[in-house]
Amino acid sequence: MFQIGKTIVSEEVLEKEFVCNLSACKGQCCIDGDAGAPLDEEETKVLDEIFDQVKPFMRPEGVKAIEKQGTSVIGEDGEYETPLINGGECAYVIFENGMALCAIEKAYIKGKTNWKKPISCHLYPIRIKEFSSFSAVNYHKWHICSDACKLGKELEVPVYKFLKDPLTRKFGTDWYSELEEVAREYTRHKGAN
Repeated sequence: MFQIGKTIVSEEVLEKEFVCNLSACKGQCCIDGDAGAPLDEEETKVLDEIFDQVKPFMRPEGVKAIEKQGTSVIGEDGEYETPLINGGECAYVIFENGMALCAIEKAYIKGKTNWKKPISCHLYPIRIKEFSSFSAVNYHKWHICSDACKLGKELEVPVYKFLKDPLTRKFGTDWYSELEEVAREYTRHKGAN
């Protein structure tokens, strides 16, 4: 673990290699699991504000789930998350060419909203845990991402490089520059041993 500002970052963020491989996994992370995507309180307000712009891109069953549950819900752990369709996939999931994609991101790509998607989705396989005085930045391993780990290894792309945009979105440019410096030092030190 190492500290950057008010974050504690796991070495796995530097060591593990990862590149999403949608052609292999088909977006399984949007439909597997027992809870929706984690949200922070501010994101729940954004989802309320942009729902009318996202709705035309959604499946009818997703719209129905949101009309019944709301644009966000409080999960079993007491945290905010996206609602699910009948306890299954995320209410915002859409399917195109056999792949699970995000209606929120589709609305963003089409210029209907300026919010890409929940930061937890954008950051995956990194998970952020907020504490009162710091944020823990950890790599999350999930068997459905084995193809992404394999592709990352083939292409030699560490998690932090693959996630440059979402990490910058979450923590800022200066934070990411410091992370790159830490990674250089870490690699240099590791190579010397």
